[in-house]
Amino acid sequence: MPSENAPENAIEIRDVTKRYAGTRKAPPKEALRGLSFDVPQGQVFGLLGPNGAGKSTLINIMAGLVTKTSGTISIWGHDIDHDHRNAKLNIGIVPQEIVFDPFFTPFEVLENQGGMYGVAKHLRRSEELLRAVHLSDKRNAYARTLSGGMKRRLLIAKAMVHSPPILVLDEPTAGVDVELRRQLWELVQQLNHEGVTVVLTTHYLEEAEQLCDRIAIINHGQLIANKPTRELVGLMGEKVVAVTVDRDITALPADPRFRKCVKAGERVIEVTYDKAEMTAGQVLGLLQDQGFTVEDVSTREADLEDVFVQLTSAAA
Repeated sequence: MPSENAPENAIEIRDVTKRYAGTRKAPPKEALRGLSFDVPQGQVFGLLGPNGAGKSTLINIMAGLVTKTSGTISIWGHDIDHDHRNAKLNIGIVPQEIVFDPFFTPFEVLENQGGMYGVAKHLRRSEELLRAVHLSDKRNAYARTLSGGMKRRLLIAKAMVHSPPILVLDEPTAGVDVELRRQLWELVQQLNHEGVTVVLTTHYLEEAEQLCDRIAIINHGQLIANKPTRELVGLMGEKVVAVTVDRDITALPADPRFRKCVKAGERVIEVTYDKAEMTAGQVLGLLQDQGFTVEDVSTREADLEDVFVQLTSAAA
């Protein structure tokens, strides 16, 4: 867990490049291209990007599973090349894949992991961690008998056996139901409130928007955004108004100031516009001028998904 002399940045990434040599079947690939950013200490930090953007490559480099081509990474002030042992002691990584021996019980999984990290037997927190991830009642069950959500929670406990100040979660809610997802996020928030810096990758952008203090977006191995979440969402400056009209829509209204105008139902029109250029009242006035009678109206601001799509499309 964090100490009083915690560094300002939990992780510092500088000019990191990863190139894979080509083969007869595949051309050379540059998975990371001069990637640089910091993860501030104490935050929930979102690392987002499309499939193949380089997120998992970066996480595997931090985990010591992949060797970077160039650049430096510092974890809790320890360079992963020159001070590998201390760097590894200060980070816990929860991979996408469910990886542990299915013939061990959850308690044995945690005890074995604690032993691998050199945690003395009397200092191990296996029982405490099982309680934290709501698996005390499965203490002595074979890991292979656990549900998918339980296995995900066990992986988080396994990553925390050595009390690292940084926890990296790579798609932790992939394939779990809504209730288990909620439990996982409550656990993540609890750990963060206790001082753990959390790095999160997820395809559930609504969750990232709610949970993350700051978000970095990478695409094709390059950083394309790195801002506090609210500031990032505010980049769009767009608003969406959904209008229910009195008849079936045969032709959509048009105006050069509309960013987008789509049919969202037999009698529903969705108009996206720039708040700096027009207001919702002006949109409704234009629809009425073009012969539509408005029966109902709802509006929403642009969200993280809108920003994500715009940024990654522009960088494609």
